Amino acid sequence: MCLDRHGLVIKFRVAHYWPMSVAKNLADIQRRIAAACDRAQRPVTSVVLQAVSKGQPVEAIVEAAAQGQLVFGESKVQEAKAKIPLCAGSLQWHMIGHLQSNKCRDAVQLFSMIQSVDSLSLAGEINRRCEQISKTMPILLEVNVAGESSKFGYAPTRLLDELEALNDLPRLEIHGLMTIAPYVTAAEKVRPYFRQLRELKSRCEDRLGAPLSHLSMGMSGDFEVAIEEGSTIVRIGTSLFGARPTMKQ
Repeated sequence: MCLDRHGLVIKFRVAHYWPMSVAKNLADIQRRIAAACDRAQRPVTSVVLQAVSKGQPVEAIVEAAAQGQLVFGESKVQEAKAKIPLCAGSLQWHMIGHLQSNKCRDAVQLFSMIQSVDSLSLAGEINRRCEQISKTMPILLEVNVAGESSKFGYAPTRLLDELEALNDLPRLEIHGLMTIAPYVTAAEKVRPYFRQLRELKSRCEDRLGAPLSHLSMGMSGDFEVAIEEGSTIVRIGTSLFGARPTMKQ
């Protein structure tokens, strides 16, 4: 359990959490990443495994970290604020969920990267909060490649229209793009969306006149296809930790 910012106890139901499974799952994921990189003729070091720890107990994070996992992704600022102080200081934390403007002050203090920047107004607020604490924030621009109404993210054309204004914000560093592919039962069906994001990154690089380091795409059900299409960050939750435990406050 841990405390939220109001001092209330947040309890995690962990009856189905078995530490040994995290080690086994992590090894299996790393093997699959290596195989996908081999198929794509890429070095395995070109892909970062990000453990999606949203809704997971601190014990699971600690176990993953003990196995060498260092990069974690959280989707809710309040939950991250409660959990991060209880974990090792050497871990890297990225914001991967939708970020509201009123949470930016905490977000820029908690995270080393924000992957879910989806508007110029949000980017401006992150920039303002970074200015207040003299911090430069690496960001990824979230793109709704499939145009799903249920998801956040830039439409590709709007992103290109706002790219120069985003790049002009002095406290932000654009490191690349992020997307969440549509849910499908066969991973191969999302390959076109990953390919579109890779192509959009190339267009952004042409506009900026500089390379972008990252494509954050691919989750538990489709990360191997994403790697084959150029992903540099895969966000894995269920395949690593199992089903998300119930969190009660």
